[in-house]
Amino acid sequence: MDEVVYLSLGSNLGDRDRNLREAIQALGGVGRVKAVSSFYETEPVDFVDQAWFLNCAVAIESLLSPERMMAELLRLEQTMGRERIHKKGPRTIDIDILMFGERIVDSPDLKIPHPAMQGRRFVLAPLAEIAPEAKHPVMKRTVRELLAELPGRQVVRKFQGSGNSMP
Repeated sequence: MDEVVYLSLGSNLGDRDRNLREAIQALGGVGRVKAVSSFYETEPVDFVDQAWFLNCAVAIESLLSPERMMAELLRLEQTMGRERIHKKGPRTIDIDILMFGERIVDSPDLKIPHPAMQGRRFVLAPLAEIAPEAKHPVMKRTVRELLAELPGRQVVRKFQGSGNSMP
């Protein structure tokens, strides 16, 4: 049975807009893209000495297991030139699984829901655009509620680039 999977995509190297669009198009290989948020320009978090990111959220339906999907997403990142030189550092593309249906996965290699999503405006703002009523399977609160509870310290603004975020 297809499950709805929510992903967060980000890029801060090269043509960020093109990188996101290329990744969204490639996601057709892991499932059926159901919704794509606007693109948001966001300041870096944790490792702040780097260029600003473009981020978006994507909803896909997939038959893959969480582990298989993660393997495919890592392969896609590598194909698009992602290099893991510095933790939280600059990247052509970053794809995180935020939520995978109602599943909870807690293994050394994969944690779903994403353990930091509730504290990241750059994740929640785009996700609230496409799935405001989706419930965090552990916290039992909607994306809209989680976003409303965040302090306003992280700068996240809609990108005024090339318009609609659909590839």
